Amino acid sequence: MFFFHESRERNGPSKFLGDYSGVVTVDAYGVNDGVYLPSKQGGKDSILAACCHAHARRKFEAAKSNDPKRAARALAIYRQLYDIEDRGRELSAADRLLLRQAESVPLLTEFKAWLDIQNDDSKVLPKSAIKGAIRYALNQWKPLLLFTTDGSIPIDNNDTERDLRRLTIGRKNWMFIGSSAAGEVAAMMYTLIASASRHRVDLWAYVDDVLRRLAGGESDLDLLLPDRWAAAHPESIRTYRQLEDAARAAKTKQRRARRRKLPTRC
Repeated sequence: MFFFHESRERNGPSKFLGDYSGVVTVDAYGVNDGVYLPSKQGGKDSILAACCHAHARRKFEAAKSNDPKRAARALAIYRQLYDIEDRGRELSAADRLLLRQAESVPLLTEFKAWLDIQNDDSKVLPKSAIKGAIRYALNQWKPLLLFTTDGSIPIDNNDTERDLRRLTIGRKNWMFIGSSAAGEVAAMMYTLIASASRHRVDLWAYVDDVLRRLAGGESDLDLLLPDRWAAAHPESIRTYRQLEDAARAAKTKQRRARRRKLPTRC
């Protein structure tokens, strides 16, 4: 779902979330502090942050030229974590949680102990890239662990970032949207199209049919929602997209299987 706001200020996410109580998967961008930290109910956090491990991993990836030995140690841990996620992808949330607690938690406990040891100015330069990566992970450690407490919480927010590319790829083409009302309409349209794409429907066929039925006076709007429409129009499902996703996932698993043999200690 896309929500329109005129600025990047923290009151935008806060307005959208409102009285929501639960988990929000985020990166460590400072504006997100306003999303979950001030939100209290009965003295407890009503919104909990689950930080993105992909963002933490990228810091170590960027530090390879600065300190290849320590960066390799951290990246080896992440190879194992994502291998566990691959094996748990098709499991139920309950079974995925059991897998994470059995395998991911001990791995992260070991990782945390190593990070604490390395977070020493006598070992690494305070302003080095590897120090920044270590500090980033330690500063976000509690939110980074939240995915090990609930099998439905993703390890990262990569899926969300992929959907945001719909905006960023053509951002300069529609930098000026005209008005707040136009922005709200655009957000609704982005939401509808993103949902239709997730259900693998032919977007042109979907939009064409929906607009024609609306113009014809269709009153049951639930029938026009992407999931309901897809179920009623199996001929418009883009099965080749499903095959592409399966092939991509298989390729990723093969690549990680090769990397699994690399040493995890440096």
